[in-house]
Amino acid sequence: MTMITTATTSSPTFICSFHSPNHLSTKSSLYQHSQWHILKPIHNPFSSTNSLFYAKPLVSNSRTHLCFAGRRRPTVSVTPSSLKENDGNLRRVLQIGLWVAEVVYVLWLFLLPYAPGDPLWAMSSDTVNSLVDLSLNFFFILPFVNVVGVRLIDAPVLHPMSEGLFNFVIGWTFMFAPLLFTDCKRDRYKGSLDVFWCLQMFLTNTFLIPYMAIRLNDADDASVPIKRSNFGSVMTNGALLVGLIGGGVCLVSVLWALFGRMDSNFGGVVDRWEYLVGYLGSERLAYAFIWDICLYMIFQPWLIGDNLQNVQPNKVTVVKYLRYVPVVGLIAYLLCLEPKEE
Repeated sequence: MTMITTATTSSPTFICSFHSPNHLSTKSSLYQHSQWHILKPIHNPFSSTNSLFYAKPLVSNSRTHLCFAGRRRPTVSVTPSSLKENDGNLRRVLQIGLWVAEVVYVLWLFLLPYAPGDPLWAMSSDTVNSLVDLSLNFFFILPFVNVVGVRLIDAPVLHPMSEGLFNFVIGWTFMFAPLLFTDCKRDRYKGSLDVFWCLQMFLTNTFLIPYMAIRLNDADDASVPIKRSNFGSVMTNGALLVGLIGGGVCLVSVLWALFGRMDSNFGGVVDRWEYLVGYLGSERLAYAFIWDICLYMIFQPWLIGDNLQNVQPNKVTVVKYLRYVPVVGLIAYLLCLEPKEE
């Protein structure tokens, strides 16, 4: 009998036998018809750890081999408490970042004199007059009414680029109303959402940034869910119409900026683009609108992603991906909205 000496190992050692009922000698039949058995434990004389392996009286039609079992590596599990702690830390970082953004927004765009144009405390009469004229051309209602012959008030004639930029941002802001009134975390904001949205409509991200920070607060288990107001119900139930109107205004704004008032010597597309560059670098209002557009591009997918449960089940996948497209994602959310009853 030949003795086989094995190297010392820390893995448990077993003697295993496989049984071939037909005494097949070929390699293929050996693996196809053999049956393995783990045998009773004995001490392994070749192991420094004195591991146990198994032995059994062998029968004539069995072959015996040494088998080595590796030690199982311990699995690393993440406890729910650690996940909750990490989530809380992330929310705190986001909140701090949003409050810092709000301070920068107010100081840089309203108070400090370093941004293009006049700060709020030194606003010129030309800037005030321009803001009033833009407001009169809200959603292009007055210019279009004049076109069909109704001239109770003549629409101010402004550069199409300034009118287009103004109405584009206002149209996008308009569509945020149903999104805010269906936000699953809106109860963490203790003020009136009606008043908040009206302020946002005219001062845009001045108020939306704090709202995004407040909605990250911990949920108050003792609080009672706030019932949606009448105005909120109207905007939510009419989300389809809001989406069509707001999306239409944004589309018309782009076309108006490029091709509007062609009879008033505002030039072609190249001339209008050059005007826009100069306009952004000289007017504080236009400069602030660019900030609003950039922030909306962040807040839109964030809010929609948190409220996909409000979307019709068969449209969730479409909205989930379209939410990253500026304006288009918000239109998709409103057209596919299925608000829950309250």
